[in-house]
Amino acid sequence: MRPLLSILPLFVLLAVPASGQGFLKHDSKAPLDILSQRQELLDRESRVIFSGAVRITQGSLTMTADRVTVIYDRQGGSTDVKRIDASGGVSVVSPGESARGEFAIYDLPRGLITVVGAVDLNKGENRVSGGRMVIDLNSGRSVVEGGGDGRVSGHFTVSKRDQ
Repeated sequence: MRPLLSILPLFVLLAVPASGQGFLKHDSKAPLDILSQRQELLDRESRVIFSGAVRITQGSLTMTADRVTVIYDRQGGSTDVKRIDASGGVSVVSPGESARGEFAIYDLPRGLITVVGAVDLNKGENRVSGGRMVIDLNSGRSVVEGGGDGRVSGHFTVSKRDQ
């Protein structure tokens, strides 16, 4: 908790980088496990559409949404997932940290997750809200940008110190 408090002034003065440590060093090349109520394969378009309580797990990262489109490439007999587009009540959760929004794009080769629409980033009791957030899984850095009013809001706990 102390590292978060030591960079708290940066939250206010800069583009509001959020902690992001729960997303740090996530392996975006780990296998994907996907559960849904329906799957539609559009092989000629290199897409698979999942709908109905979609849950994607990759290592310790879990993404849920109402609808997900997986875009892939075929190379030498194997399938390589390039991008995941999620919509409808999107949630991205890792140990100790969660992000929520209306839509998300997960760019697997770059290790970036972009969440838009009423975004909330939570770590414990700490929260940052805005209109758009980019999570860099390689560095663990999350940047939140303003919402409809162009502003970012945050709520941070302060540890009680002995007098």
